[in-house]
Parts: sequence; C-alpha cells; structure tokens
Amino acid sequence: MHIITDDLPPLPAALVDRLVNEALAEDWQSNGDITSQAVIPPNAQAHAIIRARELGVLAGLDLAEAAFRAHDSDLTVTRHMHDGDRLTADDGVATITGNAQALLAAERVALNYLGHLSGIASKTAQLVDLIGHTRAKICDTRKTTPGLRAVEKYAVRAGGAANHRFGLYDAILIKDNHIAVAGGIAAALKAAQDKADGVPIEIEVDTLAQFEEALAGGAQIVLLDNMAPDMLRQAVELNRGRAVLEASGRVNEDTVVAIAESGVDYISVGALTHSARTLDLGLDIDIS
Repeated sequence: MHIITDDLPPLPAALVDRLVNEALAEDWQSNGDITSQAVIPPNAQAHAIIRARELGVLAGLDLAEAAFRAHDSDLTVTRHMHDGDRLTADDGVATITGNAQALLAAERVALNYLGHLSGIASKTAQLVDLIGHTRAKICDTRKTTPGLRAVEKYAVRAGGAANHRFGLYDAILIKDNHIAVAGGIAAALKAAQDKADGVPIEIEVDTLAQFEEALAGGAQIVLLDNMAPDMLRQAVELNRGRAVLEASGRVNEDTVVAIAESGVDYISVGALTHSARTLDLGLDIDIS
C-alpha cells in the first residue's frame, strides 16, 4: 500500500501558483472585480482578518496567501495559525493589509480553498479522534475532485490521517473488475506478481473465502471491502499477521469505531474528500 507518513511537507509552490491562478482567472475573466473598482478608490487601504466561525482543523493557508499575493505582491499576509492546527469559533487565522481593491478581489478564491481544505481536514480529524484508542490508521482514496487531488490529500494529512496511493501509477490495486477479467483471484495475483517489479500489490476481496484464496496466493496487502465488523474480526484471526489489512466501505462516524476495533491496519474513507462539508471561515474588514 502506498502510504505517506504523518509529516506535513509544504505544498509545491508551482502547484499552489497554478491552482490559484486558474481560480483567479475563472473569477476575474477580463474585467476583474468590477464591484470593488466601482465603489472603492484605487488607493484605498484596508486591514482584514480571516476568522474561523466554527470548530475544525485548518488547512490551505498556502493557497489562501497565494491568492492575495497573486493580485498585489505588496499585500501583507500575516499568519496567526498553521495548517493542522485545531480551530475554535472566532480564532483569528490570518490578517491581510494593503490595497483594498486587491484584497477584496482575492477574498473569495482564498476562502474557497481555505474552507474546502479545512473541511476535509476537519472531517478527517473527527474520524482519527474516534479511533485513537486502536491501532488502525485512517487513510484516503482516489475519490477526489478532478484537478485537486494533491491539495485534498494534503488536507487529509493535515487532519492527522495518511494517504493511500496517489494514482493508478504508484501501486497495484486489484479490484473486483480486474479479477473478473483476469479469471479469478489466483490468476490476477500471479499476473501482478510477475510484473510488479517492486511496486506494492493490493487485492480487494469481499468474502472470507476470497480472503483465504488471496492469502494462499501470497497477497501481502488485502482490501476487505464492505465487510461487517464480525467478518473483519474473523479475517484478522485468519490472517495471523501475514498480510496488511485494509477495511473499506460505508465508513462514517457511526461505523468507524467498530471497524477499527476489529484489528485491521488501515481504514480507507472516500468520504474524507468527496463528501466533506466546507468549514465556515470568513473575512472581515477591520474598521476600528
């Protein structure tokens, strides 16, 4: 399994710049922020603060800061918190000072990235906290927003979980459709093992009989798909430490504890990235 460690390296600057510039171009088109241009003098200065409006975990500050600086490099962005920090309502995340038109032109793009990624980090942290008493580790999937996979997986790490494979290129994951075409579990595993050349191989099963067949074929990582906690416990007992076990399917706040307590190593959760609610953060001009 392609799992990234718990550290949180910064997002690549080139990626941040590309995503921000694409988002700003979408928002501005050729005319820019015509509202601010109409009602705010060109040389007006402003001081603004981004605040959390609810509990959560912060992620996306690099993108937010880049959005402000992309329009006016003279804007001063001061961070008061870091990605991965726990937020309470009314926490001040960052302050921005400088040209008012530039500040407001970048506001929505900055908050969109910050709210979206903080929402992912917050949902992730909720599940991580729930299973903290177990040995299981939460990880994500490839069910990400097209074009945003790298930053969404970054947000998962900010929330305290790990990343599964980044794409189809960095690990072999044999799923049910692969097995059907290949002619069965044994045949699919053998073909993958012959061609893997050191790449991790994982195979998906959904019954204990399939699981035993996968173990007999030398599987080192097994995805136990949509198994109830009792069946997961049986799989752990049958495994006897031979393979790394990942549980997947219908994982949420109500089911994750029982799944983790079964003894599996990893729990993959697509909902971390495809269903996380945007965290509520806002920007307000300080007129004091």
